[in-house]
Amino acid sequence: MKVKPKALRQKGLIPAVFYGPKEETTPVTMSLIEFKKVWKKAGESSVIILKEGNNEHEVLIHDLDIHPLSSEPRHVDFYVIEKGKKVRVSVPIVFEGVSPAVKDKGGILVKVQRELEVEAAPRDLPREIVVNISALVEVTDVIKAGDLKLGSGVELKINANDVIASIAVAKEEVEEVAAVDLSTIEVEAKGKEVKEGEEGAAPADAKEGKEAKK
Repeated sequence: MKVKPKALRQKGLIPAVFYGPKEETTPVTMSLIEFKKVWKKAGESSVIILKEGNNEHEVLIHDLDIHPLSSEPRHVDFYVIEKGKKVRVSVPIVFEGVSPAVKDKGGILVKVQRELEVEAAPRDLPREIVVNISALVEVTDVIKAGDLKLGSGVELKINANDVIASIAVAKEEVEEVAAVDLSTIEVEAKGKEVKEGEEGAAPADAKEGKEAKK
């Protein structure tokens, strides 16, 4: 009998599924509290030992459904790693340190990449990759993927020249204000004298006619 996910969660359980190249898709349930402990420690790039009865599987968290309001995990997909095979994953980047280009020269830190794609044996996968931004001394300095120190057995799977972090220079924009000709404003305030022959001037005979009637 199938149990609805909501009913499982009310019992403190979380529905999950595991699958892999040589593993059939298998639904399982587990303690939500225990899963959150493992998730906090391992993240999504560290190997987890998933026990199913007498069987053990090396898995990675492949997909995780999070409630948009409570931020509680609602469902998790585990990917079973094939023994003896390397895996390719995106590992989160953690920036640390202080950049002299930012602190002393008014630069702005630009974090170009938030994750780094690597390949390694399951046991060698790092949970995170630390990038020390103290190497950014000048505003022209950049940190490239090839500059990062990866653990033993970890292979970079993006271009070594891809920029991880750089410095942007803040530009000050000065708005130019046009000079005001005060004499022009004064003339317009008084009004222009309309001379005969210009557009809007009354004909000479019309003026004479008006004077004759007085």
